[in-house]
Amino acid sequence: MATPTSVKPTFQPFVPATASRPEFTVRALILGALFGILFGAVTVYVGLRAGLTVAASIPISVLSISILRAFGRASILENNIVQTTGNAGQSIASGVIFTLPALIFLGFDLESTRIFALALFGGWLGVLFMIPLRRQLIVEEHGTLTYPEGTACADVLMAGERGGSFASRVFLGLGLGGLYTLFQNDNLFGLFPSQPDYQPDLTPQHILKGSAIRADVTSEYLGVGYIIGLRVAAVMFAGGVFSWLVLMPAIYFFGSHLSTPLYPGTVPIHDMSPSDLWKTYVRPMGAGAVAASGLITLLRTAPTIISALTAGLKTMGKNKGEAPAQPLRTEHDLPMSVVLGGSILLVALMWIFLQFHPVPGAQVGPLANLVASLLVVVFGFLFVTVSARIVGIVGSSASPVSGMTIATLMATAAIFLVRGWTAPAFGALAITIGGIVCIAASNAGDTAQDLKTGFLIGATPWKQQLAIMIGVIISVFSIGATLNAMNTGLEQFQRLQKPIPFVLSSLPDGVQATGRFTRDHITLTAHNADNASKEEVSNAKQYVLLNAIGSTTLEDGKYLYNPATGQIEIQWIQGIGSEKAAAPQGRLMATVINGILSRKLPWGIVLLGVALVFVVEMLGVRSLTFAVGAYLSIATTLAILVGGVMRWMVDRALAKSGVDLSESESEISPGSLYASGLIAAGGIVGLLGVCIKLLEGLSEQRGGHWTLWRFSEHNPLHHNWVSILMFALLAFSLYYFARKPLKTEG
Repeated sequence: MATPTSVKPTFQPFVPATASRPEFTVRALILGALFGILFGAVTVYVGLRAGLTVAASIPISVLSISILRAFGRASILENNIVQTTGNAGQSIASGVIFTLPALIFLGFDLESTRIFALALFGGWLGVLFMIPLRRQLIVEEHGTLTYPEGTACADVLMAGERGGSFASRVFLGLGLGGLYTLFQNDNLFGLFPSQPDYQPDLTPQHILKGSAIRADVTSEYLGVGYIIGLRVAAVMFAGGVFSWLVLMPAIYFFGSHLSTPLYPGTVPIHDMSPSDLWKTYVRPMGAGAVAASGLITLLRTAPTIISALTAGLKTMGKNKGEAPAQPLRTEHDLPMSVVLGGSILLVALMWIFLQFHPVPGAQVGPLANLVASLLVVVFGFLFVTVSARIVGIVGSSASPVSGMTIATLMATAAIFLVRGWTAPAFGALAITIGGIVCIAASNAGDTAQDLKTGFLIGATPWKQQLAIMIGVIISVFSIGATLNAMNTGLEQFQRLQKPIPFVLSSLPDGVQATGRFTRDHITLTAHNADNASKEEVSNAKQYVLLNAIGSTTLEDGKYLYNPATGQIEIQWIQGIGSEKAAAPQGRLMATVINGILSRKLPWGIVLLGVALVFVVEMLGVRSLTFAVGAYLSIATTLAILVGGVMRWMVDRALAKSGVDLSESESEISPGSLYASGLIAAGGIVGLLGVCIKLLEGLSEQRGGHWTLWRFSEHNPLHHNWVSILMFALLAFSLYYFARKPLKTEG
C-alpha cells in the first residue's frame, strides 16, 4: 500500500504502520480512567488554590509503564492509550476551574449534574472539532509545529519501551509528599501550622500595618514552583509583594482614620485584618489586572490566532475527499459522519439541558438558550482551531485559553446587552457559554498534544480519539464532586462584628432573599479570621438566606438574616473564593460578566489593576503572571517561589558538574518527576482532608459529634519555626533527588 502523501517520506514512527501491537485494551482503558479521575481531582484542588495547572501526561505515562509492566509486558501503544485516556481528566478540569466557579461569585449554586453536563459537552466538542485538523497540524506540519508536551511524552514512552525506568522518582515524591501533608494539613493531623504567619503591625512602630507575611507550606506549591521555574515564580511573587506589602499597608495608612467604611468595604478600614483588606480591595484590583493582561495576551497572539484559523479552514476544504479509501492504521481518524453527527447531537442536547435544567434561579426563554447553543458552536470552533495550533508552538501551559474565554464572555455579554438581556439569569447563561468554550479549547489543545505523541510512536488516531472521549465522560464525575467538596469543605460561617439592621420588605439594590437556611447546626468563627474563635449555633433554620451582588451596603456574598432580631448576623463564606481556594480565573470571569451586564463594579479599584498591568508591560515583563500573583494570597506565591529557587539551585549545581542543562530542564528530568509526585501527593492527601472535613460537617448537621483525632494547637511542635523547618527539609529533599540521575535498565 502506498504511503499517504500527507506523511513525509523521511519520517518513520517508532511502531511501523504495518505492525500490529496491543493498543486499545480493556486494562489500558481502566487504568487510564482511574488516572483521569485521580488527576482530574488533583487539578481541581491545585488549580483552585494556586491558579495554575500542570500537565499530567508525563507522570501518567511514567506510572503506566511501571504498573502495566508489573502485570506483564505492555506495548508502547497500550501505555499511550493509558496516558491519552488519563490526560483528559486534567484538561477538562483546567477548563472547568477557570470558568464555572464564577457561578458562585455571581450568587448561584454549583450542582454536580451541571458540571458533569457542561464538562461533557465542552470536552467532546473539543475532540470532535479537533479531528478534521489532525492531518494538517500533526502530520503535514510535522517539524514546523513541535507540540513540546506531546513530543516529551513520546520520548518517555519510547524510553520505557527500551527499558528506561522513571517511576521510582514519581513514587518517591508521592510517598514523602503524602507523609508530609498528613501532618501539615489542618484538616488532617495538623502537627505543625499549615501557614506560618508574621504580621508586621505587631511591631512597636506599627511598620507596614495592614500587611502580613505568610506561606502556605504545601508540597503541591513546592512542586509547582519547581516545574514553572524561578523566573515565572519570582514574577508571580512580585505581584504578591506589591499587593500585600505595598498596596494593603498603603490602604491602611491612608484609610485607617476614616470612621465610616470605604467602598466596597462594609466595615471601617481600621477594623480590618490583612485577610479582610485582601478580599475587599485587592481581589477586585487583581481581577481587573488579570482581565487586562488576558486581553493583552490575546492581542499579542492575534496574528497567530488569525493564521491558525485561516490555516484550519483551508485544511478542512483541502482535505475533503483526499483521505485514501483504506488509510494506513496510523492515518485512520474517526469518520466525518461521526464528527458532524456528534456535533449536531451535542448542540441539541445542550439546548435541551439549558431549557429544562437551568441554573436554579436563572430561568431564561427558549430563544436565549438557542442563541447560547449557537454561540457555543461558533466560538467553540473558532477557539478549538486556534488552541490546537497555538499549543504546537508554545505548548499547552502557555496557551492563552483564559484570554480566549474572556473574548467569548465579552462578545456574549455585549450581544446580551444589545438584546436587553441584563438580568442575573443571563449572567449565569453567559458563564455557561464561556465555560463550555473554555473546556473545549483546553481539551482540544491537550488532544492535539496526545495525537502528536501518537503520531511519533505510531499509534492509531481513531483509537486515541475514542479513548479521549471515554476519559472525558469518566473523569467529569470526580471533577464535579471535587469542586463541590472544596466549596463545602472549606466554607466558613462568620458572625459579623456589627450586625446590620435590615427590613426584608425593602431590601436595597443588589440584595435578594433566596429562602430559608435549612441546616440544624453550624459552627461560627469570629469576624477576624486571622484570630478565629468558634461557637456553635443550633436551630439554624430560623435564618433567611440573603445574596448580595453589586450592593453598596454588603460585600458580595451570602448572609444569614435573623427575623427575630431584624438583623443580618452571619456571613456565609463559600470555600471557593476564600483565601484557601481563591479561584482567580473564576473571579475574573464573574468580574467581566458582572461589569458588562450590571455595570456595578468598583471601577476605581478595577481600573487600578488595569493601570498596573500597563506599567508592568512597559517594563518588559509579561503581565499575566504578575497579575495572577497580585490577585493570589502572598501565602501561595511565597511557597511557589521556594520551589522556583530549588529549580535554580539544582540547575546551578548540575551546570557546575558538567550536566547538559537542556536535559535538566526537560519534563522528564529527575527533579520534574519528583516534583510531579509532590504535586500529586499534596492534591490527593489534601483532598482526603477536605473529604474528612465534609464528613465532620455532615455529622454535625445531623446532631452527631464525629471528628478526626488531631494534634492539639498547644502541642510542643505547633510553632511557626517548626513549620518553616519541615518545609525546608521537604525542599531539601527536592534539591537532593533532583540532582540524582535517573536509573536506566538494559
